[in-house]
Amino acid sequence: MTGAAPGRRRGVLIGAAALAGLAWLAGAGLARRNRQSPTIQADAGSGDFWERSFPTLEGGSLSMASLRGMPLLVNFWATWCSPCVQELPLLNGFYAQNKANGWQLVGLALDDPDAVGRFLARSPVSFPVGVLGVTGGGIDLMRSLGNSSRGVPFTVVFGADGRSVGDKLGQLDADDLADWRKAV
Repeated sequence: MTGAAPGRRRGVLIGAAALAGLAWLAGAGLARRNRQSPTIQADAGSGDFWERSFPTLEGGSLSMASLRGMPLLVNFWATWCSPCVQELPLLNGFYAQNKANGWQLVGLALDDPDAVGRFLARSPVSFPVGVLGVTGGGIDLMRSLGNSSRGVPFTVVFGADGRSVGDKLGQLDADDLADWRKAV
C-alpha cells in the first residue's frame, strides 16, 4: 500500500496540471475573443444592412438607406429583457440630446409586435422602432453585425461613412455613449 500512494499522488498531480492547463487555454481564448473587435460581415444570411427595411408598429417601413451618411446607433432589444428595458431611457435621452447634431437612433425589437406596442404605449420613446418579431431574422442580422452569442441588448454604432465604430453586447451606460459620440 505504501508504494501505491506515491503513484496515486503522481496521477492526481498530473490530472490537476492537465486541468489547469486546459482552464488557462480556455481563459486565454476567451480573453483574446473579448479584445478583438468584431468585423461586420457584408452578408450573413440577412442581406446588406444598409439595404434593409424594418416594419414599424404604425404599419410603415424603417429604411436603413435613408439613415446612411449620418452617425447611427442601432439597439436590438426586447420587452422581456430587463437590461434592455432599463437602458431605453438612457438611449432616449441620448437621442434627444444629439439628434440636432445629426445623430440617428433606431431600436430594433426582437419581440412580438403586440408586446412591443403595449410596452411602448406605457413607456414611449422618441426614436424610431422597427419590429423584427421573434422570427423576423433579427438573430441573423445581429450575428452579421458581430454578435455571435445572439444576446440582447446589443448595440452597434455606425459613423457617417457607414462603417461600424463600435458595438456592445449588454446594457449600455453613459460612458459607452460618450465614447461613441467622441469616436464619430
